[in-house]
Parts: sequence; structure tokens; C-alpha cells
Amino acid sequence: MTENSTGRPSAATGVLGAATVASGLVAGVFSIFACAVMPALARSDDRVFIRVMTDINDAIQNPVFFAGFLGAPVLTAVCARRSRGSGRRRWVWAALTAHALVLLVTTVVNVPLNDRLAGAGDPARIADPAAVRERFEDTWVAWNVVRALLSTSALVCLVRALTLSQLPDGVRSSAYLESAAGSRASR
Repeated sequence: MTENSTGRPSAATGVLGAATVASGLVAGVFSIFACAVMPALARSDDRVFIRVMTDINDAIQNPVFFAGFLGAPVLTAVCARRSRGSGRRRWVWAALTAHALVLLVTTVVNVPLNDRLAGAGDPARIADPAAVRERFEDTWVAWNVVRALLSTSALVCLVRALTLSQLPDGVRSSAYLESAAGSRASR
């Protein structure tokens, strides 16, 4: 059921909505890096690239970012637990899987690359900044695109689950709505 006895959306729908918003924010962060931040930094010289990426990696570690980045999978997990037996269950589980893969890629690839970049030291004192950048940029950018695609997939799945949660009980597909629209009773 999508509404409680007062006609308001249920707590489950509220959590699903919050998971969807958090997922959208995370997808937006990774997408903006893929579409604007990294292409802009690609135009920079090696020392500027290293300095700016190091500064971004420091600045992004804040409560606002972590609330969305960690909140999206946690809220989606709560939704997955609560969606047993509902028509949206598969969509929520698909979103949870995508979020888990985002976390995996981030912890296995992107964070270690960020740490290695920061460990290179002050860009003004690095003997070979081109080599430091070479070991970082292409791999980080490629895996960030993967994160953007996965987090966008999670968002799409949650939007679909949210849409399904708004349908009356028993209505699970547009085929039902299409057949009803074509009946004589609707003419």
C-alpha cells in the first residue's frame, strides 16, 4: 500500500523518495566530473592539474557530500528490505546493486588513486609532475565515468520504483492502463 489511513504517502514511499533524491545528487556529482571538471582540468598543465585534483579530493570529504554518497545506498538498502513482495522490489534491488558497485569502484580504484596523487607531495616540488599525472588521470577519469553510469542507473531504477509505488494496488504495468484506455467504457 502506498498511502496510510490518512491518505498521506507511507513512510516507505518517503524513504524511497529520499533514496531517489540522494541517488540523483550522487549521479550529478560523478556526471559533472565526467562532463566538465575533468575535461577542464585536462587543459591544465601538470602541476595545476595535480594541485586542483588534490584540493578537490580534500574539499569533497565533507558531511554534505558523505550524506548523499553514503545515504543513497543506505536508504536504498532500507527500501530493499521494506519492498519484499511489492512490484518495485526488483527495481530497488537493481538500484542497490548499482550503488554497491559505485562504492566498490570508489574504494578499490578512485580513492587509492586520490591517495597516491596526494602522496606525491607539493606539486611545485615534484620532480616529474607529468609522470605523476600520467599514473592518475586516464584511469581515474575512466572509472569515474563508470561511477557516473552506475549511479545514473541506480537513479533510473529508483525513479521507476517510485513510479510503481504510486500506482494503486494491482496495477503494475502500463499494459493494464493501455487496455483500459482502449475499452468501450472509456469512450
